[in-house]
Amino acid sequence: MTSNPSKTAAQSSKLPVPLWEFITMMASLLALNALAIDTMIPALSMIGEYYQTPNENDQQLVIFAYVFGFGLPQLIFGPLSDRFGRRGLLQICLIGFTITGMACMFAQSFSVLLALRFVQGVFAAGFRVIATSIIRDIASGRTMASILSLIFTVFMIVPIIAPAIGTAVLTFADWHWTFGILGIAGLIMLTWTFLRLPDSLPPEKRQPLNWAHIGRCYKTVLTTRVAIGYMFASGIVFGALFSFVGAAEQIFEDVFHRGDTLWIWFAVVASGIGVASLTNSRIVERVGMRRISHTVLLLFIAMSVINIVAMRISGQNFWVFLPLFTLAFGCFGMIGANFSSLALEPLGDIAGYAAAVYGTATSTISALIGFTIARQFNGTVYPILIGFICMGLISLCIVLWTERGRLFEVGEGKA
Repeated sequence: MTSNPSKTAAQSSKLPVPLWEFITMMASLLALNALAIDTMIPALSMIGEYYQTPNENDQQLVIFAYVFGFGLPQLIFGPLSDRFGRRGLLQICLIGFTITGMACMFAQSFSVLLALRFVQGVFAAGFRVIATSIIRDIASGRTMASILSLIFTVFMIVPIIAPAIGTAVLTFADWHWTFGILGIAGLIMLTWTFLRLPDSLPPEKRQPLNWAHIGRCYKTVLTTRVAIGYMFASGIVFGALFSFVGAAEQIFEDVFHRGDTLWIWFAVVASGIGVASLTNSRIVERVGMRRISHTVLLLFIAMSVINIVAMRISGQNFWVFLPLFTLAFGCFGMIGANFSSLALEPLGDIAGYAAAVYGTATSTISALIGFTIARQFNGTVYPILIGFICMGLISLCIVLWTERGRLFEVGEGKA
């Protein structure tokens, strides 16, 4: 099989727009979530001071309220998108995302702000499910993993630059505009998709919307061993990622006293995912999703163990922590695309339902775990690193259960 992912994707899928535009568009849709989370990071302490939150860790709720809203609603958007198609529902979700982003600028209390962030997360859940469903409508197997890796590579530009965007906004305006920028981004995506994206689900392939059919589809998803296994494995290991995002400002400010240059160091850490995603897109069609993701999961655990040992020896030295943490963080770039593709591969006929369950499981689990770990922040990096190790080990155990004790093998569909 060719090692050129772009060529393979173009040959194996029916793209509604040119490949480069499709990848950029899907990446941008998914990246709205990263923008909605990471742009806030430089402003969290200001938001906490403005609303006079009683606990310093309460500022993390600005991020986690959005993430919690992002979880369960995907179970609703999945059946809706399989019944009514992708395009119209996508437009509704982008309109809601845009309006709530602007409304956050005028929240009169911290509780109102959190409520608006929760609702914004609900709308974001819709276009997350729809984007994933569109990708699954168009490709499957290693081709899907290759396209997802290319999408994640473009997508990772936003987490890399989002804190810098937030810092730039704070240079020229107050923290309210870190939310206003979300409304502007939502409007841009609304216009782009309205003009350029046709519906990827033709009427003859749409699923009926009744309780019996919904029940059968969700039962199929939840009883498919590979799907449910990789859903939980992904949700748990990505809980470690969210724990860092939630506590990033405190880590760089309180532990390493580099809060004024946080956007630089966050970009360095996030760039590891971008490099890993690009590498995955180049090799996944030759090597396979299982071999890559299983190997990288082991590497993730090993690098986290090495980092916590190094911190004990060096006494939380920034220049020791940063490269080791960046290597471990980069592993998410290869785990994410491959775990997603493995989970959705056997469920192409009900892609909307599968994407909904996958998104709900991974988002809710990772949010709860990330919130729990981030709240343990105590002025050191140890809670985060311990969380990385524990979540990596639990994820590995679930993968072993899913694969019946066998790692690195090539399964059906050359996975």
